[in-house]
Amino acid sequence: MIQFDEDKQNKKLGDLLKKEEEDLVQSLSAKYGLEYIDLATTNITSDALRLIEEPVARDAKIAAFGLTDRKIKVAARNPDDPKVTEIIEGLKAKGYVPTLYITSNTDLEKAWTNYKDLSFAIESKAGSLDISSDEISALIEKAKGLPTVASILQNTLTLKKSYRISRILETIIAGALGTRASDIHIEPEEEFVRIRYRLDGVLVEVITFDKETYNLVLSRIKLLSGLKLNIKKDSQDGRFSVNIGDRDIEIRTSVLPGAYNESVVMRILDPKSISVPLESLGIPDKLLKILLKAIDLPNGMILTTGPTGSGKTTTLYAFLKKVKDPGIKIITIEDPIEYHLPGIVQTQTNDKGYTFLEGLRAAVRQDPDIIMVGEIRDNETAAIAINSALTGHLVFSTLHTNDAAGTFPRLVDLGINPKILTSALTIALAQRLVRKLCEFCKKEVPVDENSKKIVEGILTTIVDKNEIPTQDGLPAGIIGKIWQSVGCEKCNHTGYKGRIGVYEGILVNDPAIEKVIDYGSSDREIAEAAAHQGILTMKQDGIIKVFKGVTSIDELRRVIEIDAAIK
Repeated sequence: MIQFDEDKQNKKLGDLLKKEEEDLVQSLSAKYGLEYIDLATTNITSDALRLIEEPVARDAKIAAFGLTDRKIKVAARNPDDPKVTEIIEGLKAKGYVPTLYITSNTDLEKAWTNYKDLSFAIESKAGSLDISSDEISALIEKAKGLPTVASILQNTLTLKKSYRISRILETIIAGALGTRASDIHIEPEEEFVRIRYRLDGVLVEVITFDKETYNLVLSRIKLLSGLKLNIKKDSQDGRFSVNIGDRDIEIRTSVLPGAYNESVVMRILDPKSISVPLESLGIPDKLLKILLKAIDLPNGMILTTGPTGSGKTTTLYAFLKKVKDPGIKIITIEDPIEYHLPGIVQTQTNDKGYTFLEGLRAAVRQDPDIIMVGEIRDNETAAIAINSALTGHLVFSTLHTNDAAGTFPRLVDLGINPKILTSALTIALAQRLVRKLCEFCKKEVPVDENSKKIVEGILTTIVDKNEIPTQDGLPAGIIGKIWQSVGCEKCNHTGYKGRIGVYEGILVNDPAIEKVIDYGSSDREIAEAAAHQGILTMKQDGIIKVFKGVTSIDELRRVIEIDAAIK
């Protein structure tokens, strides 16, 4: 009995048809005067393939497969097709020198399968990652939730090793941009590597993957950041930019040696996240009015203080945007330039000698009206900044202290004479960032006794009672309900979406302040001397935001000590 093997016969038929098509194409190559190319046995260069977008290539039955300098090899099924002619002319217009080949439909299909493995980046070299394709832009739009980002990354990990490393890194960055993360943490453990995003100031795990892949990703990150590949036992810092359409996003890279491999943190400096109007930062009304007057003065200094990640730079940019005018000259010295403002001279410090000190020395010789110094770190920078404020310049800068009152002892420690300090400094600000409750899922609950004591205890310390809102008809300072986080898809199940500042300020041009500074008083004594000004402290501002349902008491407790209010 003869058994008919259908699969075997279909394969034979397929091979026969393919051979007939290949024979036909090879005969046509003589007619067109073009060389025949067998793409099934030819290495497809990804840099060439991506120069023609996949939908366009499939529609015209064409594929670019080789690229050397500006010489590009292109294969087409029908060289006479007007669509092919248009693509070839387009490549020439971009400066490429195309060589056209003829090939079969079957070979083109095999070439097109390589599109799925392509890296998103059009060009990648040390210092720059150009992610400008429609596909990556669509990914950023789609990757609004962590489960989606994790799923996309998991799928990317299954790609061919030769392609996936670039694409993994690009997907990690795209996911961070889509979820509006401020930092990417890649941390090796003993058996695996963990990726976490910092969302609204809190780290959230995204995915874990294998250590072999991480070694390749790490090399890619080092290459882009301009770091040395062979140094593994010392920390290294670098940076690169990501170009997405018309957006340039700076990424600062920190590599730290660890027990199981080097740990990487990439800080994302996205202009979109730092471009916030002054009125939208969360500054209390009374303090905002004082600040608007202060930034309108022709001279003086405004210092904003707080730890790393408290939003100081965002506040300074909001000042700059408010005062920017064609009639005044503004110079900034930054590390790095996080947001480009037209009409302002912005300079960036580097590791070759151009420090905040050198930048400030140079800036005062440029006849500026306003100077922004990214950070006062040493006594010389402090002295020049103070002197500039005394000689007709308006100066904005930041300082690392815990509260507004701590500004004065810190500047005295840096060698500033207390007697001139009160003449130069106009206002000292301090700030923190708290997460805002998600508007889609937050819920109102009766206040527990402990929280009630904290909230009402702090509200009673507010000097200007007009600052305290009422709730459900209850008198100011009495609280009946409180808002609580829940969690939903809109907020990645954290209960919070976005951040807002809590602020405090001290006006320096005040006899009581001048007196305590001259006597070298402590932070606490300066804060007590400023209490009569009626400006909210960070604790009071935060409690009012809890009272209004902007944030939760647990979130406020995370960034500010409030429990002492009931002790």
